[in-house]
Formats: sequence, structure tokens, C-alpha cells
Amino acid sequence: MPAANNAFAMSYQEFTITCRPEFTEILIAEFSTLGFDTFQETATGFITFLEEEFNEALLNDIHERYSSTANFSFVHKETIKQNWNKEWEKNYDPIIIDETCVVKAPFHTHLPVYPIELIITPKMSFGTGHHETTHLMLAEMLTLDVKDKSVMDAGTGTGVLAILAKKQGAKSVFAFDIDDWCVENTMENAEVNNVRVQVVKASIEEVKIDNGYDVILANINKNILISQMHYYKKSLSAKGGTVLLSGFYETDLGDIIKCAKEVNLDYVHHKVRNKWTMARFKG
Repeated sequence: MPAANNAFAMSYQEFTITCRPEFTEILIAEFSTLGFDTFQETATGFITFLEEEFNEALLNDIHERYSSTANFSFVHKETIKQNWNKEWEKNYDPIIIDETCVVKAPFHTHLPVYPIELIITPKMSFGTGHHETTHLMLAEMLTLDVKDKSVMDAGTGTGVLAILAKKQGAKSVFAFDIDDWCVENTMENAEVNNVRVQVVKASIEEVKIDNGYDVILANINKNILISQMHYYKKSLSAKGGTVLLSGFYETDLGDIIKCAKEVNLDYVHHKVRNKWTMARFKG
């Protein structure tokens, strides 16, 4: 596709981040707020990219806050952005959710049959089911009745949540992401799964809400969830609906619930997996 070929030719600032494992997702969230995208986790941290010149002062601020507690350091160089498919394939095992749903890659051909099958090629996007937050969201979605309902997936990544919603019988699924790779990846994954998902490149502030949604999904990070909470409420159907949020630690749950309450989203319950948390709300 032309968009992908153009991306390969572009020059980027590549940052290699070293940190303690438990701080990887926190630092990914910090870097994402500065405009970095396509985060590839490594054994010692992660690699991320920036199209523009970086703000040294802001990076120094992150370094000051995390250098000691997270053993955080970074190096950078100018490079050509790559497609990480081959790296993913080396360690991409299928994921089974509650013996009901399997998340697998196209090259996983000898597996038992499950009621719901999701074929996901991650490319440079986040969301294969391997991370605790995606696993939690998928598992909670399996408890929802979304048949004939409208669903919005904010920050769709690979599109895995949007595709599951469609396979569960959702009437319509609208997904968006601020990253070109994620939009392209979601379109490709939806096609492979033979489902129709409307996906656009946009932030939630740019999305025009013509009709309220019955279900809203957002697996992002604490800071973004809090800043966008009023948009989730605004995007719900006037009849009310369900909001599933993840991308934060259990220690952050109180702040998430407090913010949700301020916009009249009622806490229902939460689930935890290796300290990562998914919370369900109704509005």
C-alpha cells in the first residue's frame, strides 16, 4: 500500500529506552504524550520513534523524574522506521480467553476451534491480547451483550477490540487512533477477519458524535483516560450504556473512579491481572 511504502522511506528519530520492567508501560505513556509513536517493547525497555525534532527539556524532565526509581536512560539516533512483523512472529503465541476466544496470527494454523477467532497481525500497533490490559478488555467484552448495539473503540491500536465487538454481533463499530500505522493495521485486520469496522485517524477531540454509542472501549493509559473522561460520557447514548477502561495500574483505580464520577459515570466493578486493571462503568 502507498501509505506503508512512504512510511518506510521516512527519516525518524529512534529512541532506545532502558528501564525496569514494571516501568515500561508508564514510560510508554509518558513518551506518547510527547508525540512519540509505535512502541516496540524489548527485554530491557522499549524502542520508540518521533518524526520531528525532540524537545530536550521535556525529555530531561522525564529523566529527572524516573532515572533513579525506574533506572531509566535513553539513547537516540536518526533512522528509517521499520515494520516489526518479523520480530513479533518470533514470540507471538496464540492467546486463549476463557476458552471462548482465541487471538492468533495468520501463521497459527494448527489450533483447536474456539467459538470466536480473532486473526491479528500486530504490525507496529499495540493490542494482541498478550498484554494484561488487552487481555482484561477482551475477557470483559465476552461478558457483554453487544448484539445489535453501537460500539466506539478509542485508541484502537490493532483493532482487536473493535473486531471482537463486531464478531459478537455489534450493529456498528467506530474506531479511531492518532497513529497512521494503527489505522492501516486495523483496516487490514478487519479485512482478514471478514468484518466491517469504520476506522479513521483522529483524536477523540476531533471525532464528531452524531449518534450516542451503547458501548465505549478505551485501553490507553491513566493520564489520557482522565483527560478524555468527559468525552466518553458525552459519546454515550442518551439511554445510557457501558464504558470499559483499561491501561492503568490497580493503584490508579481510585483516581479513575473519582474522575468518572465527576462526569456521572457510575462504577460497576473492576478486574486485575498482574497489577494492571480494567474498570467497568455505566452511564
